[in-house]
Amino acid sequence: MSETTTAAVDFTALFPEEVVTKALVRDVVMPGNAGTLALVTLDNGFDHTKPNTFGPATIAGLQACFDGLRDRAEAGQIQAVGITGKPFIFAVGADLSGVPKVTQREQALAIARAGHAAYATLMDLPVPTFAFVNGAAMGGGVEIALACDYRTISAGVPAVALPECFLGLVPGWGGCYLLPNLVGPAKALSVIVENALNTNKMLKGPAAFDLGLADAMFAPAEFLEASIGWAASVVTGAVTVTRPEVPRDEATWTGAIAASTMLADLKTGKQSPAPYRAMKLVAAARTATRDEAFAAEDEALADLLMGDELRAGLYAFDLVQKRAKRPAGAPDRSLARPVTKVGIVGAGLMASQLALLFIQRLEVPVVLTDLDQERVDKGVGYVHGQLDGLAKKGRLNPDKLNRFKALISGSTSKDGFADAEFVIEAVFEEMGVKKQVFAECEAVVSDTCVLATNTSSLSISQMASDLAHPERVVGFHFFNPVAVMPLLEIIPGAATDAATLATAFGVGAKLKKTCILVKDSPSFIVNRLLGRFMGEVGRVADAGTPVEVIDQAFMGFAPMPPFVLLGLVGPAIALHNGETLIKAFPDRFYVSAGLKAIVEAKKTGFYTFAGGKPALDPEVLALLPQPENPVVLTAAEVRERVLGALAQEARLMLDEGVAQAPMDLDLAMITGAGFQFWNGGLTPLLDRSGVAEQVTGARFLPAGAASVPA
Repeated sequence: MSETTTAAVDFTALFPEEVVTKALVRDVVMPGNAGTLALVTLDNGFDHTKPNTFGPATIAGLQACFDGLRDRAEAGQIQAVGITGKPFIFAVGADLSGVPKVTQREQALAIARAGHAAYATLMDLPVPTFAFVNGAAMGGGVEIALACDYRTISAGVPAVALPECFLGLVPGWGGCYLLPNLVGPAKALSVIVENALNTNKMLKGPAAFDLGLADAMFAPAEFLEASIGWAASVVTGAVTVTRPEVPRDEATWTGAIAASTMLADLKTGKQSPAPYRAMKLVAAARTATRDEAFAAEDEALADLLMGDELRAGLYAFDLVQKRAKRPAGAPDRSLARPVTKVGIVGAGLMASQLALLFIQRLEVPVVLTDLDQERVDKGVGYVHGQLDGLAKKGRLNPDKLNRFKALISGSTSKDGFADAEFVIEAVFEEMGVKKQVFAECEAVVSDTCVLATNTSSLSISQMASDLAHPERVVGFHFFNPVAVMPLLEIIPGAATDAATLATAFGVGAKLKKTCILVKDSPSFIVNRLLGRFMGEVGRVADAGTPVEVIDQAFMGFAPMPPFVLLGLVGPAIALHNGETLIKAFPDRFYVSAGLKAIVEAKKTGFYTFAGGKPALDPEVLALLPQPENPVVLTAAEVRERVLGALAQEARLMLDEGVAQAPMDLDLAMITGAGFQFWNGGLTPLLDRSGVAEQVTGARFLPAGAASVPA
């Protein structure tokens, strides 16, 4: 790689808004007569809410910094180099903001080569190099740590990850070479492929240390001082770093690749090239030289940067990072009323999950109510148990534990709602029941108290229609499990006023949920699209296509096979959603006879998990219709048919104003249904497959928005 080659293509102009992370150098005299350590602090000048990233200007600055350190080391002025980050943040990887503007492969190649050149300079310094990982480290941040000779990590680090395959990319600044040669191929692939494809799972500091990513771990309070002292001991020879030997036999590496391939097949259905390209790079790392490995990573990065999957991944990332924080159509925040007490109607599992979330995020009193004391006690007990569990894990100190427990109370009366500003119901999904609950609440609460419903499908307007103050009713639809799923659909009824809606968005933001404004319509966004999806799947199954063929059809196109999803959602809930939708749209929706039979038989899903492996339940299969003249479709035919139905439904929902824009459909399906980043959610997938134009006559998004520009 030559500087001329890298500089021949100018890519810096593609990143006009880069927040430059500076490499700030200060000399530290190490203890024990170990000499001088040049301490490089990565700092973009902002607090931890704006993490350090590496764009073109940052990489150029790193290159200049390492060149200068090389000269000083050769002159004997420094005896070691350390790299750390600003408070709470080490570095979270490459700045990808300019990638959507990359239109030439040569530009992509130049970006890859520039990073490798800087990291290679660091690796070639003639003195020992140390990474002091003090905070969150991802992507290129992990890779710059791997480029150092030694690493320490703080026990308080919240996140270490190589998330590239999650987006449709590979760790391309040394990660696919350095990590397997440090911890072995199996452990490396668990980070590069498995964690990335498991919705970007992160490692905490202790787990990263146990994996072998760091040589020493220290407590946060004395982390930097302890790390410098440890580095001094390494420099003087007082501490000898030993690491488990990485096996070099081909069988070990082939076996690790095979296991990772099975996982990638399961998660992506071979529809995303990124994990397979990463595995190829890891396999080559067994025998490749550094220069060979870096050159291969350059080519992989260039290819993937020019692929639609990455562009869709970046589109999805932008939705989650930006659009989610500025909900389209939300009213002015200043209209929101303060919430100092919350009431919850119901004390079942969903209501108890809501109580726990409100206590943790709002830190205000929460009152649970239910029909009898036994149910109330069970709900309060659930919250206490969950808080105790968090305390045992060290996530709650004793003071906060006691304070949070004191905030939850229960009653069989709704009188405790009198001074609440926000009351939410989580009772049986039946209109009459919910209307009765709200009538009882209205008799107790103030005129301005928000009455929120966690309904997953019923009309907000109808629910509020008999109240004296229908203007304070709003849909507030969480997804299960409440603590895990980010999405919160917020649905105004016909009479909902701006103050109520603003309060709902304000509460949702404090709950740290992704809030999306949804028009009052049957099943809202996610459940309507999933209802159409499962309806079409059920129609195909009832007609005679085997379940296993249908499940296979959606490998890589949906977050999980449809009949696996059915088991997760629950057949009864899926049936209720389907029946709600068919009443509203009888011409398009379908309720499977097979599904009805399964619910009547009280079966919980299509699969059993005896022995730890999923297997179709023969008793469930026996309940499915057995048509005289079965219509058996191929997996490709099933997929085309169902995606076509989704394209039609998505277009109708946009025409009806159910969602503000295609981006909200995608954001909802990513955060509420787990649709993959590298598919961009739903609409980029429909565009890329050609189904959108075929069925609706037009793309959902302009070319280049979630794909490579033409």
